[in-house]
This record gives sequence, C-alpha cells and structure tokens, in this order.
Amino acid sequence: MSKNGQRRPDFLVLGSGIAGLLSALKLARLGRVTLATKKAAAMSNTNYAQGGIAAVMSEMDSFGSHVRDTIVAGAGLCDENVVRLTVAEAPERVRELQELGVRFTERAAAVDLGLEAGHSHRRILHAGDITGREIERALVEAVRSNPAVTVIENALAVDLLLDKTGACRGAYIMDRDSGRIDPYEARATVLATGGAGKVYLYTTNPDIATGDGMAMAWRAGATMANMEFVQFHPTCLYHPLAKSFLLSEALRGEGGRLLLKNGDRFMSRYDRRKELAPRDIVARAIDAELKRTGDECVYLDMTHHKKSFLKARFPNIYEKVKTFGIDMATQQIPVVPAAHFFCGGVHVDEHGRTSVPGLYAVGETAHTGLHGANRLASNSLLEGCVFAHRLYEHLASAAPARKPAAFRAEPWNPGRAVTSDEAVVISQNWDEIRQLMWNYVGIVRTDKRLDRALARLELLNREIAEYYWEFLPTPDVVELRNIADVATMVIRSAMKRKESRGLHYTLDWPKSRAAWRKDTFLKKAAVRR
Repeated sequence: MSKNGQRRPDFLVLGSGIAGLLSALKLARLGRVTLATKKAAAMSNTNYAQGGIAAVMSEMDSFGSHVRDTIVAGAGLCDENVVRLTVAEAPERVRELQELGVRFTERAAAVDLGLEAGHSHRRILHAGDITGREIERALVEAVRSNPAVTVIENALAVDLLLDKTGACRGAYIMDRDSGRIDPYEARATVLATGGAGKVYLYTTNPDIATGDGMAMAWRAGATMANMEFVQFHPTCLYHPLAKSFLLSEALRGEGGRLLLKNGDRFMSRYDRRKELAPRDIVARAIDAELKRTGDECVYLDMTHHKKSFLKARFPNIYEKVKTFGIDMATQQIPVVPAAHFFCGGVHVDEHGRTSVPGLYAVGETAHTGLHGANRLASNSLLEGCVFAHRLYEHLASAAPARKPAAFRAEPWNPGRAVTSDEAVVISQNWDEIRQLMWNYVGIVRTDKRLDRALARLELLNREIAEYYWEFLPTPDVVELRNIADVATMVIRSAMKRKESRGLHYTLDWPKSRAAWRKDTFLKKAAVRR
C-alpha cells in the first residue's frame, strides 16, 4: 500500500494489544485498515498478561455464576446487560482465538481451566503463565499475513482529527524516529491504546502505558467515565532490580498464601475469602499492614507446592524470580501492590461507540460498564475480544450507510515552535506527577490529599501546555501531556465520589452509599488544532 493509502485507510486502529489486533483483523473484512502502534506490534499490556481469559467452558460452571462473580467484584456499578452479553459471547470468542492459532494449555486432552480470586469456578483459560504473550504471537502473525492491514510501528498518535462538526476523522501521528507528524484520515478511528499505569510511580504496566487514547479522547470532547477506579494489583515483585514484574492472580488461585515478615498470615482479618478476595480488598489489606508494621513488603508463599508443579504451571514466573535469587519452591516471594488496570475510560455503548461521532474505543482504553468499580480477574482480555467483535458487527451493518462529507486534514502546523534545549523540564514534571499520584491518589485517599494533588497538578498542566506549544513535540512531551491529562481526570473523578466503593477508598467517606451507586462522568470542550 502506498503512503497515501496508509494515511487514508477506511479504518484507523491505534494500538496493538488484543483489542486492537482483533479489531484490525475483523475490520479488514470491510475495507483497508491501518494499524498504528507506538512501539513494536507485539509490545502491549496484553503481552504482559500472565493469568488468562475467563470463559464458561465447563459443565460444572454456568453463565449465571460468571455473571454473579463479575457483578459482586464490581461493587454495584457493573452494567448488568453488558456483563450478560460479554459472558454469553465468551465461549465463541475463545474458540475464535483458537482458530487464529492461540494455543491454550491442555490437561488430559481438554483445555486446562485455572482458578483466580473472585471466581467461584475454574474458568480461566491460560497458556502456562504467559497467556498474553501467546495471544499476541498468534494475532500479530494473523495481522501481518492479512493484505488488507498495514501495520505502522514506532508511530505515536498525538491528537485526534476533528472536523467542523466535532466528528473524528482520524489522527495526527508522529514517526518516533524522525519526529515527523502527519494526518491519517479514516472513516472510523478505533482507540485501542490500553491503560495508563505509568501515571503512577509503581505499576505492573510497561513503559508504553501512558493513557494516550484516554487523553486524546478527553481533549476531543469525549465523555469519560469512572476514572477514579484504578485497580492496584496486590502482588508485584519487590526487588531493587525488578522492574514492574507482576506475580499472577493465578498463584493465589493455586493456594498462594500472603504472609507478614514475621510469618503471620493476615488476610483472614480482612475478608472471609482470604487470599481469594477481590483485588481491591487484597491490595488494601496489604497497604494497611505495611502502614501498620512499617515493613517494606509482604510475602507470597508457594512453598507448599512441589517444585515440579510450580515449574510446569508457572514456568515464566518461576524462572523470572529465580534470576533475582528466589526459588519459589523453597523461598517466599517479596511483594507489594502496584497500579495495574483502569476500570474507567472513554465511555462507550455496547458497540464501542464513544460520544464523538466516528470515534470508537475498545479494551482498557474504554469504559464499557463490564468492570464496575473493580475488575474481576481475567475479564479484561475477554472484554477486548467481545467488544472488538461487537465493534466490527456494528460497522459492518453501518457500511452501506451514506459516507461522511468530503474532508481533507490540514498538515501538522508547528506554528512558531522550536527545538527544545530544556529536556530536564520533561523528566522533572514526569517524576513529580507520578510521585504525587502515588502519595495522594493511591490505594487509600482523603479529601485533603486530593485537594493537594489537584492544586499541584493544575500548575503542572499549565507548565506542560506552555512547553508543548513553545517547543516542537517529541514522544516524551506527548506522553507527559497525556499522563497529566489522565492524572487530572482521576483526581477530578475521585473528588466527585463522596463514598468508598470498590477501588476508590477514602478515609473521609469510608462506607458505600446507595445514593452514589452510579457512574462518574467527565467531559470537557473539544480542543481543535
């Protein structure tokens, strides 16, 4: 495909996780697709997913049970209609992944089903403990072999293209190597850019998770929902040389025990389900114990299992922690909570449509209503599969409709911007945002902490805006602008919710309130270039 064809496809997909890759594959049946990804095609949050994908695949299980587990974990904020349709479509979407070449672990000639916290039955399909990597492998191969899909790597979306009516007509995309920014026009633009864990100082996410899609949609005037609900994974490896290594929920699903430094098991003081309680409860319990004891970490104990079982069930985790001098068959693993998953995002309907015409969102970037106030383990890969398919079905039915009016995007105009000689400003603001979000807007919040965070962030936003327009954009500047926007949304949403529910826990409003059993919405006026 020519460069002109790449830049004027029928569909523009931003992001190469499970939601983006599946969206691209399906939309290729309807027309030409350009898939832009900010690093290599296989680099995404999906690639780091260890646990698996939840689906009812056993006669011992039921759709009703999966629905109940999801709603219980969601603390009263799940959209029950979305939960039911997602659970009902799950088996078919899993079979589709298998047809595309995903190899799930089998046992006795059947798919091996794991158990994770919050689930009442074994329903987690996995590929050992590298499920995400296996899914990425198969989907990247399928995308690369599809002639209707053009993959543009090292391509960072800067902002969405809006026409005079406020409809989305594509995006401005930067080539990370050259710094050149070009408009990419499309009939429909799909945000599949993943989450925003890098907004926090400690996260299980890779460096690319800077909330790009959320921030661009926010600046385009899209409605955002439930941004206060940030899931902290309870068990991230605590080691000075380990960077963001997650220890899967499946470890606790296989009987992993959480212990204090003195060997005491503490989860029974917080929930009758102990280590199998939902993530928000486990993360908050660990946080409370660390504050109470002054210890730097707690410990995950798997030593009651045989080494042969651990190496077979968790081969990647076993070898990874071993590189840090820990044999999980004989030693306890030091762990701390870390920012992991955004349950809020760009608000969409059951077809992935945002409030901005022509703009769609799928995966962690989107708020579908599936997760409510707390995501049930292994429902995220499932959500990406289901909504990529629903997005495709909607656009397939809409394909014969009248095409939008003629549109030609203006070339990127840098104005009077010059090359920056003050890059230290970027690193300083980047570090300050992540530190204040960790300290003031973390697992436990207060009104005073939120007020302080917002006051400081408003100053940082002004500094970042001045810098952005004064100097030529670089990838670091674009990402800094995005994490600042996402951080602002999280704080403003948290300030709106005068209760504790799910992942949002505040000492000033420690109880859930029936009056607040509703979503939190944010919206700002669109910013057009």
